[in-house]
Amino acid sequence: MSELTATARAAQPSYVVLPRDNPSTTVFGFLCSHFARIGEAVWRTRILDGKVHWQDGSLIDLDTPYRATARVYYYREVVAETKIPFSEKILCRNEHMMLVFKPHFLPVTPSGNYVNECLVHRLRLATGIDTISPAHRLDRETAGVILMSLNPETRHQYHQLFLNGGIRKDYEAIARLTPELLALHGDGQGLPQRWTVKNRMQPADPSFLMQVVPGEANSHSEIALLKVKDGRGLFELSPITGRTHQLRVHMQSLGMPLENDRFYPSLQPQSADNFDTPLKLVARRLRFTDPITGEKLDVGCDGFAGEFS
Repeated sequence: MSELTATARAAQPSYVVLPRDNPSTTVFGFLCSHFARIGEAVWRTRILDGKVHWQDGSLIDLDTPYRATARVYYYREVVAETKIPFSEKILCRNEHMMLVFKPHFLPVTPSGNYVNECLVHRLRLATGIDTISPAHRLDRETAGVILMSLNPETRHQYHQLFLNGGIRKDYEAIARLTPELLALHGDGQGLPQRWTVKNRMQPADPSFLMQVVPGEANSHSEIALLKVKDGRGLFELSPITGRTHQLRVHMQSLGMPLENDRFYPSLQPQSADNFDTPLKLVARRLRFTDPITGEKLDVGCDGFAGEFS
């Protein structure tokens, strides 16, 4: 059962850069048009309550003139924020980065109904380091190892690891086997079986979902079936590219959507999280050479092998 806290305000501000080409004459007008889903009344209240300001901390009022390219800071609020009853764990760190285990259901950064219940905020509170920032993405539904940058001056070097293929990511997942695979490997023989999956992915409808479409491949995953038990398979997945929901979509394309996936093969109705049925996907292991220290790192966390012993 999800636990809610009423009217949560983000401890850390978000910001938006005012575009050069915009017809607004006031910051208030821009915020109302740019964040139309939030509504004019909410922005009016935030400004009157002193929750919108410039980078130097000076407050913005309802008549403050628009200043192109300036940053406007504001505090996200939600009526009720869900408490995530699972803990993160710092696995290793140096002065430039840390590797952290993120539990299922916890977002990495503020999003949707979550403003303070996110990995970045928890880590900032635990360490006192306000410059912690993720070096890559990990879905809220997915658990596992994530690389966090601590120093803004060296952050780009960790981002480059992902852009240049300088980091190896391995995941574990559980899915129910197709009848054909069950007939081949139901007794555990002939394993591992491997697939190379390459296809073209693009946003679907709604746009937070992804779909496979005809055309030149822009996604690539290496997938292996390692163990079988009671019709379920333990898979190792290595994403070569980093498309949104790539592994989930690639497993679906093989006819084996991940266990407890609420997005694929079909979007389930929105409902409170069921903490007893997490998505069976974990970022099991990260391997790379630290671009600052030169140290070779191979850091992992527990996966699902225990369910197949």
